[in-house]
Amino acid sequence: MTTTVLAKRSVGTDIINYDAIVIGAGFGGIYMLKKLRDELGLKVRAFDKAGGIGGTWFWNRYPGALSDTESFVYCFSWDRELCQEWNITTRYLTQPQILSYLNHVVDRHDLRRDIQLETGITSAVFDEQSCCWLVIADDGHQYSAKYLVTALGLLSATNVPKIKGLDQFEGNMYHTAKWPADAVLEGKRVGVIGTGSTGCQVITAIAPTVGHLTVFQRSAQYTVPVGNGPVNREYVDEIKRNYDTIWKEVRSSRLAFGFKESDIPTMSVDAAERKAIFQRAWDNGGGFRYMFQTFSDIATNEEANIAAQDFVREKIAEIVKDPETARKLMPRDLYAKRPLCDSGYYATFNRDNVSLVDVKANPIEEITAKGIRTADGVEHELDVLIFATGFDAVDGNYKRIDIRGRNNVSMKDHWAEGPSSYLSVATSQFPNMFMILGPNGPFTNLPPTIETEVEWVSDLIGFMEENELACVEADAHSEHEWGVTCQKIADQTLFAKTDSWIFGANIPGKTNKVYFYMGGLGAFSEELTAVKNDCYRGFKFTGTSVMDKHVQQALH
Repeated sequence: MTTTVLAKRSVGTDIINYDAIVIGAGFGGIYMLKKLRDELGLKVRAFDKAGGIGGTWFWNRYPGALSDTESFVYCFSWDRELCQEWNITTRYLTQPQILSYLNHVVDRHDLRRDIQLETGITSAVFDEQSCCWLVIADDGHQYSAKYLVTALGLLSATNVPKIKGLDQFEGNMYHTAKWPADAVLEGKRVGVIGTGSTGCQVITAIAPTVGHLTVFQRSAQYTVPVGNGPVNREYVDEIKRNYDTIWKEVRSSRLAFGFKESDIPTMSVDAAERKAIFQRAWDNGGGFRYMFQTFSDIATNEEANIAAQDFVREKIAEIVKDPETARKLMPRDLYAKRPLCDSGYYATFNRDNVSLVDVKANPIEEITAKGIRTADGVEHELDVLIFATGFDAVDGNYKRIDIRGRNNVSMKDHWAEGPSSYLSVATSQFPNMFMILGPNGPFTNLPPTIETEVEWVSDLIGFMEENELACVEADAHSEHEWGVTCQKIADQTLFAKTDSWIFGANIPGKTNKVYFYMGGLGAFSEELTAVKNDCYRGFKFTGTSVMDKHVQQALH
């Protein structure tokens, strides 16, 4: 085990030493703590600014919050007994169900004693002399560790658009990712800005109870039914009987969503068969199923994409009674953003207490004391304004911590042209720092990707400990080449031709570039294995001459 020693950095302040520090207590932080503490025997502390564990799922408590991944693969696979014991009751999981599951995992494995909540990390600085990280919390306490693991989450740095008059509103304003427990919507005049995944969920959930709901839509969305509901005993028994096979297939698939991805080109069947396949997907539910289980080329071939678009637009015309509202709800761009699913989104606009404002055609000019004024001069009076405006995704939380690596280079400067990584888990100039779901990681269902990255990072740290190595750092050239690989793959898809948070387009001034590896989890896992087997190709190790001898023996 490593013994970390750092001198006091400020008068009267003791530094508390650990072997590893983990920032974040969601899926990634929980599993990383488990691996490093229980399997490698390291002294580990995990920190989270939240008042409870759960990461994204602690904060996203808005009405209707739901995972769009089916419950049997939105969990950990590493606890095989828990997979058999856990009571699956619904096809998809609500936020309270996910939070309950994660709390159960933490208590089941006695992880809570090494998780420090209500503690934000304000800075992390690499000390080149000791090859350790000095970490400072928002309460002023200082900590050191040889290894720093950031499990900050892809979607956790909230985004509130800068709209004129934001401070003037006299009603209540909420962001969906900072939802207050005492929020009251019943009978209120409520406005929602944002119609992405979260927006669709909250709009559908609150419409039956509010006095009036005004939806301010910038981008019309392609969304299909989620198909959630209770599951029967036969369904659950089949899953539990086949869990080993399911997880093996998940780990080798592209999307890791637990279904067989189609290998049928859209135009290889006639129009009637295409419509029948789309209809079955619509009836069954699931956004990723609609895009990837129906046909193999919806995300890559424009003709195929248009066929998928047309089917959704036909559904909008069938469902929405008012022709003008239906017209506003119909998207006209490519169906090439994160695929959405809902619990009755389009039908919600048939309600007498719901109205739609197309702010692309009729922009918001100002938030007033009483509500929102649009360009046509209408003031939409509101009691409550909800921002379902998403996140500064992928690197947003990294910009909110002062992280400094070798030569005191800041993460902000290092990523000035946009975030980058080598294999999603490391970035050059930041030795002994590992990221779980860092930039340019797989675009998938996240728990299986988290497990894949955590296990790989744990293996590398284990290798470091076994061979008494001081530092490991990603090579800058390898990092650049990984970025090129990710860009080339993204450019083969239609996703690269649309503006979305997947490429940073939702944040004004943010570099619009690739933020994900779109080659799939199976291919990503193969690359991780190849790098490890090739003497951790793309990484640089440093240590004493004795340590160098150990590493040469281990690698060869």
